[in-house]
Amino acid sequence: MRFKIKIDASPKYPVINLQDSVTGCEAEIYSFGALLNKFTINVNGQTVNAVDGFSSVDDVIENITNGFKSAKLAPFPCRMNVGEYVFLEKKYKIEKHYIPPHAIHGIIYDNAFEILATHADEHHASAGLKLNYKGTDKGYPFSFELLVNWKLEVDNKLTVKSTVFHHNPHAIPYADGWHPYFTVGSSIDESNLQFGSDTMLEFDDTLLPTGNNIHDARFVDGTSMNGIFLDNCFELKGENPKCILSNDTLRLIIQPDAAYPYLQIYTPPHRNSIAIENLSGAPDCFNNGIGLTLLQPEKHYSFSTSYTLKTK
Repeated sequence: MRFKIKIDASPKYPVINLQDSVTGCEAEIYSFGALLNKFTINVNGQTVNAVDGFSSVDDVIENITNGFKSAKLAPFPCRMNVGEYVFLEKKYKIEKHYIPPHAIHGIIYDNAFEILATHADEHHASAGLKLNYKGTDKGYPFSFELLVNWKLEVDNKLTVKSTVFHHNPHAIPYADGWHPYFTVGSSIDESNLQFGSDTMLEFDDTLLPTGNNIHDARFVDGTSMNGIFLDNCFELKGENPKCILSNDTLRLIIQPDAAYPYLQIYTPPHRNSIAIENLSGAPDCFNNGIGLTLLQPEKHYSFSTSYTLKTK
């Protein structure tokens, strides 16, 4: 059988490995956070990991808030203005992590997911995980269930689909995203970045949207990342708004569905990788409403993106 699954149950939280025995492509998924820790491919006899991940489960447990590498962003992504918002005429304040003065990156990034099911055959390997959030943060007392499915297919394609639903008596505010750091085997200064947007959200000096947009077409046809520093959000356009990170040997293609119309890009100071974050809503969407989704009771909402690795 071409595709295989291995589960390492020795760490505190199990680690899932999806494998393509023909190409050697592999994806390592931590049940802690349901996050992608490795996405590897063979390049000229060498194994290249396209994900800037963690050394172990203990490492992610201890250091997930140090950069939020690969973190699941929900029920809000990026920054929320001083961690506060008003919903149904009531004011809420998030209790979770802050980068002063704002709350950041939601409240479930350090939650362990249950492995629901795995499957492998000649066409793909997949793993389904589940989190039952019980409204424990006073700033977000609305329970919901989140299903995350990772699927590795032929042509080194890895797809992640998140499905959320809830049983509250009324609609609840929600936005979804991921925070992976990618590399194509070299410094991002030696990489090229291309994506389908000529519109960047204007930020204030605390990285919150002002409500204005800035024309920025640098990345439409692709440009070198040499000397470019970003911590910005772009509005994706077109029917297939893919994002491509590449160098002379490797190309990573990121293809979100329509549920992820925003792309946050962050270049860390070390320049060894770049955060390319698919988002359903803009930063501070609980306050500015940009991309905010009101989840209706008992209705399923899905958000999907894929990552494909190709050698040149």
